[in-house]
Amino acid sequence: MSRPRIVIVGAGFAGYRTAKELSRKARGKADITLLNPTDYFLYLPLLPQVAAGVLEPRRVTVSLSGTLPRVRLVLGEADGIDMDARTVQYTGPEGERGSLPYDRLVLAVGSVNKLLPIPGVGDYAHGFRGLPEALYLRDHVTRQVELAAAADDRAGREARCTFVVVGAGYTGTEVAAHGQRYTDAQVSRRPLPGGVRPRWILLDIADRVLPELDGHLSGTADRTLRERGVEVRMGTSVKEATPDGVLLTDGEFVATRTLVWCVGVRPDPLVESIGQPVERGRLLVDPCLRLPGRPEVFACGDAAAVPDLDNPGGFTPMTAQHAWRHGRTVAHNIAASFGDGEWQPYRHRDLGFVVDLGGAKAAANPLRIPLSGVAAGAVTRGYHLAAMPGNRVRVAADWLLDAVLPRQAVQLGLVRSWSVPLESDSPELARVPGRPDAREEARARSGPGAATARDTRSGREALDQDDPGPEKGAGQVKEAREVKDVEPSAGEAVISEAKVREARSEAEPAENRPDFEPARNQPGGEPARNRPGRVPGETQDGGEPRPSPGPGPVKHSDADSSEGDS
Repeated sequence: MSRPRIVIVGAGFAGYRTAKELSRKARGKADITLLNPTDYFLYLPLLPQVAAGVLEPRRVTVSLSGTLPRVRLVLGEADGIDMDARTVQYTGPEGERGSLPYDRLVLAVGSVNKLLPIPGVGDYAHGFRGLPEALYLRDHVTRQVELAAAADDRAGREARCTFVVVGAGYTGTEVAAHGQRYTDAQVSRRPLPGGVRPRWILLDIADRVLPELDGHLSGTADRTLRERGVEVRMGTSVKEATPDGVLLTDGEFVATRTLVWCVGVRPDPLVESIGQPVERGRLLVDPCLRLPGRPEVFACGDAAAVPDLDNPGGFTPMTAQHAWRHGRTVAHNIAASFGDGEWQPYRHRDLGFVVDLGGAKAAANPLRIPLSGVAAGAVTRGYHLAAMPGNRVRVAADWLLDAVLPRQAVQLGLVRSWSVPLESDSPELARVPGRPDAREEARARSGPGAATARDTRSGREALDQDDPGPEKGAGQVKEAREVKDVEPSAGEAVISEAKVREARSEAEPAENRPDFEPARNQPGGEPARNRPGRVPGETQDGGEPRPSPGPGPVKHSDADSSEGDS
């Protein structure tokens, strides 16, 4: 009798946990295959520390082959699923095509940046969903301070040293907190001419920072940011983005070269191309995380609308904590489907929240005990070390070095503006010159009737733009909330074709409701694992040399992770 074939698509929090638990339960009695565009799991909650130079990039990545020895890793991105034939079609990192048969399928494909129909945002903002974006932001911020030091006019210096972050959820709050400390450290060692200082602005249409959390955590974060000099502007967002700055909804124009978009996420577009029932872009599943009518297919993480049994009629939020626990439940139920154990519905219990504010500062309420300052910082870092599936010693060592040594403020230039556009189905992969979108390739090969994620998106374009789909309460806040740092001219040509193409309104704005949530509103913590995109444009920004046109190598950058929770 042949061994059952289990295919897991995506290696974020949900997919990684599923693979790890299944490999332990199966003990070699099943063939487990993990399909992912990168060879590592990304611990998304610590990504702001990578952007601020606290942690080296590899510290927040965990080798899949090194930690999942009984799991077969296939590098590639799923671009089609035939549920009748029980196969997953994918494209490898060098353009090769493949197909994986399965007896059980786990869809943990994660999420992508959520866009809103705000003029210029698609052209001049950058997201914060993967390692390439964090590396780019670190280089970009460093470069802006260096260019400001060499600028002749004061207005130019001030514009380059102004950084706008839209979205006061976990991600935006942490990016602003860590970014401000990073730029202040640069300027303290080498003051800018005329006494110009870095200026960080955090915007949100909500009435307070971290609106999803209780008053203690929100107040602690707000107070810490303001004490450091961050301009916290609630009830305000971006009305239009231009190469020279952003026009705010209150009528003020802020001259800047950096716009960071942290408004929220939506599920990977592959989800809707499958043709199964969805809820706000997420696959509907039963309490045991199975697709209705497809008992052999499971979905978890940001890709799944999992019923919240403690809140009838509701669904679990798109957070790293839920995704991690989804993975454990899916692994248990797959084993049960083969007769090993009983079926288990998904239930959860919140243990508290933590928000890293940089240095020794944080806000936390473990087991509902409110903490702030150094005590909260210790709890926050302890939580992250306990939650990480690897690299704990290296992370702790980097934290120790950061406490006693100055950070290296240098730009490596490994990730360019055009390679990390805000509009991307694959935030975990930097775009490569000459490489067409793999899903478009799949559609061209399959003919006009083939269903792909891009087909689905195009068909919903008008609806997306007409209905931004604001969520109730905290969800509404997120919609206008996180506008990532952007390099004004970054990605112009790359995104011009898709500028307002997708308002991404289908996506459930990441409602941070993590369970002892690591400092970020990372929905499921999962950046969607889809395709590297088109040929980059030639526009430049922040002093970046233009990429040479024409085809280039098809290898993908190692700079992005599978998905915090894909």
